[in-house]
Amino acid sequence: MNPIYALWSHPRSMSTAMERVMRERGDLDCAHEPFMYDYYVARQIRVMPHFKVQPGHPVSYSAIRDQLLVRAKARPVFIKDMSYYVMPHILSDAGFAARLVNCFLIRDPLAAILSYFKLDPDVTLDEIGLEAQWLQYQALAERGPAPSVITAEDIRRNPRVAMAALWARLGLPYSEVAFDWQKQKPKDWEQVSGWHADVMASTSIRPIDADETVALQAQFDEMAAAQPRMKDYLAHHRPFYERLRSVALTV
Repeated sequence: MNPIYALWSHPRSMSTAMERVMRERGDLDCAHEPFMYDYYVARQIRVMPHFKVQPGHPVSYSAIRDQLLVRAKARPVFIKDMSYYVMPHILSDAGFAARLVNCFLIRDPLAAILSYFKLDPDVTLDEIGLEAQWLQYQALAERGPAPSVITAEDIRRNPRVAMAALWARLGLPYSEVAFDWQKQKPKDWEQVSGWHADVMASTSIRPIDADETVALQAQFDEMAAAQPRMKDYLAHHRPFYERLRSVALTV
């Protein structure tokens, strides 16, 4: 049976760009947030904006899991998903957990929250996602080797060095072709195209700007004046981000 590589992220963390890198490798069967169907369709936690439900896609946690296991019979699988979609019930699914090679992607929550509110001002505290990531990471680390954690900022500063470090931890060979996005846009991105316009129009990871932090802080403060929940969400999730950042790969 082939491995299933799972990237657990939080929304607006650059995870779709990371998924594009993994897709361009060409040696993985990639799935885009399959478990969002359980969270938003099967359990109907809330209505997700900019989400076109695809007919025939499995919607329950168990059906999604089983489909991934079937796909892994043919070739290695990579999934990009959110921790809050699957927590806490994935922790009691020992058989599936044993099949996963886990890693975590995090981004400064100020930037992530600002980006999310621009697209969906009704976002919930749970959907910011960093608390669920920390709880999942902590549970995995208590049961066995701690999963790898990598920051979006490190990837943007030096994509090749950062991804080489992560691939080495995951047991994947280095792939230079992964950084030049020449293939057609993935069809399964169409269901959530409203969330991924930037990365769909890109041909590589966007470099980090030296003045970006200051600009993002100013934008956050301006938007938070009208949306005070942004500051509450940031105060809640930043401690979980800092805990994850403290164990991130040194790039």
